[in-house]
Amino acid sequence: MSEFWVFGYGSLMWRPGFPFEAQLPGILDGSHRALCVYSVLHRGTREEPGLVLGLDHGGACQGVAFRVTPGAEDDTVAYLREREQVTDVYVEAYRDVRLDDGSNRMVTALTYLADCNHAQYAGPLSLEEQLRIVLRCSGQEGANIEYVLNTVQHLEELGVHDDMLANLATLLRREA
Repeated sequence: MSEFWVFGYGSLMWRPGFPFEAQLPGILDGSHRALCVYSVLHRGTREEPGLVLGLDHGGACQGVAFRVTPGAEDDTVAYLREREQVTDVYVEAYRDVRLDDGSNRMVTALTYLADCNHAQYAGPLSLEEQLRIVLRCSGQEGANIEYVLNTVQHLEELGVHDDMLANLATLLRREA
């Protein structure tokens, strides 16, 4: 069987939860990381949804490409479906990812895109609207502010700077 890759752009980058034999920086063209998904379980409720990351249309996303351990492909897909498809707001897709390790090699990787036709799709929100939502919301996994600040910290530790999230984190620290 050929290599099986998974592309992570959020928590999968630092908490993949599946066996892998390589972890390389990668760039996915055609989608960007955004707080574009309303969270009705983990970081909000149905009555007061929080915001979590999704891959939205356009731009590019710096993330991590994982080469899954041979023999673990089926279990990895099953695990990711259970983790990412709780409310079906993400579309499972295979996309070309350019490895950013100096090789510029292209691999096809499984990833999860925000479904712009789903009721939980928030679409592009102003920085002020994101701030308002994140400051007030909390869900089963904790406060929305913790999610955003933790995400920014982990991204920075991995050498990934996301202007939008960094700007929001600065405002959140100021307000909190």
